[in-house]
Amino acid sequence: MKRVIVVILLTIGIFSCKSSSPENREKPLIVATTSILADAISEIMGDLADVQPLMPAGVDPHLYKASVRDLDLLTNANLVVYHGLFLEGKMTEIFEKLAYSQNLINISEDLPESKLLRSGPEAHSVDPHIWFDVLLWEMALEDTIEKLIQWKPEWETQIRENWKAYQKELQGLNAYAEKITGELVSSGQAIVTAHDAFAYFGKAYQIEVRGLQGLSTLSEPGLRDLGNLVQFIIDQNIKAVFAEQTISPRALNALVQACEKRDHPIQLAGPLFTDSLDAPDTEAGTYIGMVRTNLNTIYQALLP
Repeated sequence: MKRVIVVILLTIGIFSCKSSSPENREKPLIVATTSILADAISEIMGDLADVQPLMPAGVDPHLYKASVRDLDLLTNANLVVYHGLFLEGKMTEIFEKLAYSQNLINISEDLPESKLLRSGPEAHSVDPHIWFDVLLWEMALEDTIEKLIQWKPEWETQIRENWKAYQKELQGLNAYAEKITGELVSSGQAIVTAHDAFAYFGKAYQIEVRGLQGLSTLSEPGLRDLGNLVQFIIDQNIKAVFAEQTISPRALNALVQACEKRDHPIQLAGPLFTDSLDAPDTEAGTYIGMVRTNLNTIYQALLP
């Protein structure tokens, strides 16, 4: 029944918005699903287009449900860019329907299978948090650039110039991540977070990471998960665990209390920014600022 309602709403949205959409926009409107993705597309497009995030800052994309307002925005856009890999899990069917009438770019669809991490064989078990490997995020954006140029060939020169400048910033960010994580690894520390969002980060920068919940925030940790993580924290002499900005710290508070009962007090630090940027014009309000903020928060909590 819910699927029928979504399809009906989407159909109504397509016809009503297409008929009322402006024919002569000053700039094309690009809608990107998450704030992280919208920031990247904005850097690439510069002044060529207006880029809007579908989901406001602080929203968990795993749990996000499209509203009628969202359908209006999507169908009224000149281009929709989405992450894929089931990050926008509840919107998958909407993208399938939009593909019949809308320009769409899935930024992750051409990434090599060998670069992706999985928790199981199912399609939805792919880890979508690729932005925590800065070089993998760069690869996804390079693929996206080619699709943007296919969409607007006349903008190729400007898009490539914008990308060249942004790519230098990404490479500087990757170097900073390597420096910070190298010091953490040398001190024997590991990163424990609310959900399993940092696997790409751990692989890229060779630091161990653990999450209390699974890939999606829809999952719930069990007593065995909690007990295993407590033992890991004690064995590794970890000093802090990290809350996340889009997830309730309730489960992590239970983890902190369980460690205290085992005579291993730890700090509940953060929050880290995982599935969303912070508000605009804040330190973590851009992708590069978000990653730097996370690195600094982790470093200050885990090292003396």
